[in-house]
Amino acid sequence: MSARELLVLGTSSAVPTRRRNHNGYFLRWDGHGLLFDPGEGTQRQMRHAGVSAHDVTRICLTHFHGDHALGVPGVVQRIARDGVAHEVRAAFPASGLEYWRRLRHATVFADTGVIVEQPLAGEAVELPGEDAFTLTARPLAHRVDTYGYRLAEPDGWRMLPDRLAARGVAGPDIGRLHREGRVRAADGSWVELAECAEPRRGQVFAFVMDTGPCAAAEELAAGADLLVIEATYLAAEAAPAAEYGHLTAGQAGRIAARAGVRRLVLTHVSERYDARDEPRFVAEAAAEFGGEVVLAADLDVVAVPARL
Repeated sequence: MSARELLVLGTSSAVPTRRRNHNGYFLRWDGHGLLFDPGEGTQRQMRHAGVSAHDVTRICLTHFHGDHALGVPGVVQRIARDGVAHEVRAAFPASGLEYWRRLRHATVFADTGVIVEQPLAGEAVELPGEDAFTLTARPLAHRVDTYGYRLAEPDGWRMLPDRLAARGVAGPDIGRLHREGRVRAADGSWVELAECAEPRRGQVFAFVMDTGPCAAAEELAAGADLLVIEATYLAAEAAPAAEYGHLTAGQAGRIAARAGVRRLVLTHVSERYDARDEPRFVAEAAAEFGGEVVLAADLDVVAVPARL
């Protein structure tokens, strides 16, 4: 299997700091590259992380606040300048189409025709484009229209060598059995896939940004192997979190626990906090969630957990 990992390009919230750039998250998923919420400075952070414009196959915006979208002009112009030939699908809330087009055409440049717009409207949107996974968007609870994303690999089968050997299935017949569901054995009998394989759950990635607690956040995160979620505030600032439509670290942990997440990545940290506060984010999330908790830092690489 090819690499499945998150490259963290930026982790601050509304205001970047010396240590934290505006948002930006690049998900490598086999041969696909999904760029989530490119904030200001994303193009430069991509250079630091070793991400090329040719690596980007999708741009996914949760909403049109500046810390999540001001990097769009640079990324699009880089796609054009570098001559990216494949389609780059761009998903964003349909209500922000005016803002998208302002960002998309922010300055004079030699444009590209590879950007394919996919405006989001409705309660659950399945985005077309790939066979390797489904990408679903759902509205969250923020001050402006905001969508979270869920990438889900289809369930499959894990071949069992001992059972294959027992039934005499070998060589090209193994692939044929996996593709077609049955093959004829050397003795003339039919061998069914379920005799030589066990179900393999597809992997899931979820991206939840800028929201108050809501059912949609838990539904997007349900069973996720890797959840990237905002944790703008600590518990002491629960009041402004509620006022501005954000999560505390503890609330993010509670969502992860209820959703049955495996690995939790906290990000979108308010500029009011410094390095001394960071252990408190992990501790507050861990008080609600018993799995692995990662407080993201710029240029971190976080693997999607290996299959169980």
